[in-house]
Amino acid sequence: MTFVTTVLAFLVTLGVLIVIHEYGHYWVARRCGVKVLRFSIGFGRPLVRAVRGPDRTEWVVAAIPLGGYVRMLDERDDDIGPIAPADLPRAFNRQPVGRRIAIVLAGPLANLLLAVGVYWGLNVVGVMEPKAVVGPPAADSPAERAGFVRGDLVLAIDDERVRSWNELNWLVLQRAVDRRAFDVQVQGANGVTRELRLDLSGLTKEDTEGNPMPRVGLAPYAGPPRVGRLAEGGAAQRAGLQPGDRVLEIGRRPVASARELIDAIRRSPGVELELLIEREGRTRVVTVAPARVVDESGQTVGRIGAEVGDRPELVKVRYGPIESVGLAVERTWDTAIFSLRMLGKMITGEASWKNLSGPVTIADYAGKTASIGIVAYLSFLALVSISLGVLNLLPIPMLDGGHLLYYLVEILKGSPPADWIVEWGHRAGIGVLVLLTALALYNDLTRLLL
Repeated sequence: MTFVTTVLAFLVTLGVLIVIHEYGHYWVARRCGVKVLRFSIGFGRPLVRAVRGPDRTEWVVAAIPLGGYVRMLDERDDDIGPIAPADLPRAFNRQPVGRRIAIVLAGPLANLLLAVGVYWGLNVVGVMEPKAVVGPPAADSPAERAGFVRGDLVLAIDDERVRSWNELNWLVLQRAVDRRAFDVQVQGANGVTRELRLDLSGLTKEDTEGNPMPRVGLAPYAGPPRVGRLAEGGAAQRAGLQPGDRVLEIGRRPVASARELIDAIRRSPGVELELLIEREGRTRVVTVAPARVVDESGQTVGRIGAEVGDRPELVKVRYGPIESVGLAVERTWDTAIFSLRMLGKMITGEASWKNLSGPVTIADYAGKTASIGIVAYLSFLALVSISLGVLNLLPIPMLDGGHLLYYLVEILKGSPPADWIVEWGHRAGIGVLVLLTALALYNDLTRLLL
């Protein structure tokens, strides 16, 4: 993954999400008869400007790509100047409250519909995903206590079918956040089906940061501790390791599986490790120092720049066009509700604020998923689109949800909130957004630098 790939993937991600969101506002505004003055992607100085349509709408690409806006005709806008009498019925502020709600709600809904469309397309085309086969559970972990053994194929969780490792990861994540017990149906390597009870009540809120699967004790089965492809210039290549090498010992301790080797490497960032390897029937000792890398959970771990173990067995997860609609809506809904639950738990202290991410993390993941392939990138795009839609629906002044809150008050009391309430609400909203942005950037930099 290169810096250029990361920047381009980040800009494409922002561009798509902003265009979809703002076009939702624009499309509904036009259908409601509101005059649109400007459609802007980004803020600040315009880089590209065009005037189109009977209303002479400005289409702008601006210098700061961290957002966008649709500027509608509004009598409260001091920068517009005198409005022609013929245009007054087309002013946003003169629309019935139902139309204003529809226009404001359209942006977040457009983001959610984008996610539905992406998930529908992936379901119909089909995605190759690793089978839900687990490796040896971590010692004294919830998975070991539940009775998981190496080679178990997970069939269902709480009677919900599991088709791939990604589905297993998602279902466990939802339950890990609640720190509760649940039923798991597995099929052993001998073909015998068993019912297990996985209890996650002992997890802490720190355990649920990022991906909780390592703390649960579950990891994909990776086969024997064999070295695969090497990254150019990585620690493994510099140490003299070669594809096909089998690691027998690490630090003079026997290694029985690829998972044990991976875990030992992850626990040793920057620490020299002595490996006893077998190559073409002969043994030799090599020393490798894993590089320090920040993983998806924000933890500093070791990486040697090599594939370890066998590539997982893949299964094609595919559905019919009609079935995919329901599944796409369900996936989008579940993800949106999960995002809200996580935010609620962060507010109440049940989950760590370290789960909050900002533009640096989004850029990092955009680059990583783009390097993996189109399926991974589209899945990431759908996830961020859902997050953007949910964020904008929060009842915070300055966001779409804040405007919807004002309109709800207007419906209940028969008139808009007082100007001073709106003014102070905007100030408070700006403060909340600045605080959330600062915290997200702090988390981003902490993951990047520490």
